[in-house]
Amino acid sequence: MLNANLTEQLRNHFQNIQHPITLVATLDEGAKSRELKGLLETLAGLSDAIGLSLDGTATRRPSFAIVRDGAPEVSVSFAGIPMGHEFTSLVLGILQVGGHPAKEAAELLDRAAGLKGPLHFETFFSLSCQNCPDVVQALNLMSVLNPEITHEAIDGALFQDEVEARGVMAVPSVFLNGEHFASGRMSLADIVDRLAPADAEEEAKALSEREPLDVLIVGGGPAGAAAAVYAARKGVKTGIVTERFGGQVGDTMGIENLVSVPYTEGPKLVAAMERHVTDHDVDIFASKRAARIVPATEPGGLISVELEGGGVLRTKSAILSTGARWRTLGVPGEDAYRNKGVAYCPHCDGPLFKGKRVAVVGGGNSGVEAAIDLAGLASHVTVLEFADTLRADQVLQDKLDSLPNVTVIRSARTTEVLGDGSKVTGLRYEDRSTGALQALELEGIFVQIGLQPNTEWLKGSVELSQHHEIVVDDRGRTSVPGVFAAGDCTTVPYKQIVISMGQGATAALSAFDHLIRS
Repeated sequence: MLNANLTEQLRNHFQNIQHPITLVATLDEGAKSRELKGLLETLAGLSDAIGLSLDGTATRRPSFAIVRDGAPEVSVSFAGIPMGHEFTSLVLGILQVGGHPAKEAAELLDRAAGLKGPLHFETFFSLSCQNCPDVVQALNLMSVLNPEITHEAIDGALFQDEVEARGVMAVPSVFLNGEHFASGRMSLADIVDRLAPADAEEEAKALSEREPLDVLIVGGGPAGAAAAVYAARKGVKTGIVTERFGGQVGDTMGIENLVSVPYTEGPKLVAAMERHVTDHDVDIFASKRAARIVPATEPGGLISVELEGGGVLRTKSAILSTGARWRTLGVPGEDAYRNKGVAYCPHCDGPLFKGKRVAVVGGGNSGVEAAIDLAGLASHVTVLEFADTLRADQVLQDKLDSLPNVTVIRSARTTEVLGDGSKVTGLRYEDRSTGALQALELEGIFVQIGLQPNTEWLKGSVELSQHHEIVVDDRGRTSVPGVFAAGDCTTVPYKQIVISMGQGATAALSAFDHLIRS
C-alpha cells in the first residue's frame, strides 16, 4: 500500500513524535478491515513511538483511533481507510496526537483550546474530495487541543447506509452532537468563529490601525501567490488578503500542463504555493474577503481596501487576483437543492452517487470529463449541452461515446431543478430545436458550465468588461492608477494556471515600478 520512498519519508516524519501513541483498531472479517490492518501494521513498524492495538470497540467497522498513551482524551478517529487526499490528514493526526505542534496562529489555537463542550464532531468525506482534508484536519487539531472536543472522520463511500440515513449528499458534511453543522470547505478559523465568534469590532480596529503596505494583494490563487512572492523579493512591505489559498486550483485533480512539473494535483500545488509565500516576509490576512476598494484621492496617495466584517487595510498599490468560481444555472430549485443533489464538484461528491442516476449540465471539457468520471460510479449519466454540438476536445468526446451508460442530449436548456423538499428528484429542460419541455428523473445534478469572475465587489471602482472581467493592459494595469490585476478575474484570455502565475509576476513587477516612480 505504501511504496518504499513514501515509507522512508514517513519514518523521518515520525521522528517528530514527542509522546508515544497507540493506533486502536476496530475491525471485522471483511476485506476493508484486512486492508486497514495492513496499513496500521506498516505505520506502527515505522517508529518505536507508535503502538498498535486490535481491541477497539468502536461502533463503525473498520475504524481506528489515534490515542496518546497516558492521555486518552487526546485522540482523533477515522472510520474507513484514510488514503487518497486524506492520507495527509492521517499523518498529521499521528504527529499532532504525538505532540508535534501545529502551524497555526497562537491566538487561533488558544481560542480553539478554550471552546466549551462537550462537542462531538463527525465529518463525512470522500477519498477523492480536495476540500475535505481542510475540514478533517481542522477538526482533528481541535480534538487534540481541547479535551472537550472529539472528532471522527468517516469515509462516506464505505458507510453508504449511514450516508443515506443522514441525507448526506455533499462532502465534506459535518455533524455536531448528532445535528448537521455545516457542509463544504472550512478552515480552522471558520469553524472556531462559528462556534465562538471573535470580537469583530476589536479585530476591525486592529486591522485599521496597521501601518500602510507597499503592495496589497487581494486573492490567494496562482496569480496572487506569484504576485506575493515577486513583490516580497523586491523588499517592499507586502500583504495578501485571501479566503483560502489556491482558489479553484484546490478543486482540481490532475494537473499535467504546468511546465517542468509533469504531473501534480491541486491540493499539492496549493500547499507548495502557500509554503512559497510563507517563506517570504508577507503579511497574510487569512479567511478574509475584500468588500470594497477606494482609490487614492491624489497622486501618490493611499488606496483603501475595506474588508467584509469590518476593518480597512491601506496600501500604496494593490493587485486584484480574486479569480473565478463555478457558474450557476440560475434556475428555480437550484439554490433550494444545493448540497441536496445539486453539486459542482464531481470529484468531491461523485462517490455519494454510486449506483444512482445523475446528469451533467455542460458539454465543455469540464463537463465531459465529469461525465466520464461519473460513468464509473453512477448507474447512468445524462449530459445536457445547450448548443447543438459538444465543445469538449475530440479525444474526450471519443471516450464519452465509448461509454455504454452515458446519454448526450444536445440543444437542451435546463429550466428547473425538481425535488421532493429534501433532495433532488429530477430536472426539467427545454428542447431548443422544438421548444418542447422534457423532464428527467435523477438523483444528482452536476453543474459544469464554466466560471464567472469574482468581481461583483469592484463594480464602479475599476473598469470591467461586458463579461465582468477586470480590464487590464499588457502590464496588468487597471483603469485606476496604482491598482493592478492578474489571473482568471481579468480580460487576459486562456484561463490557465501557468498564465495566471505569469500574470501575477507581471502585476507585481508593475506595482514595484509604480512605487519607485511615485
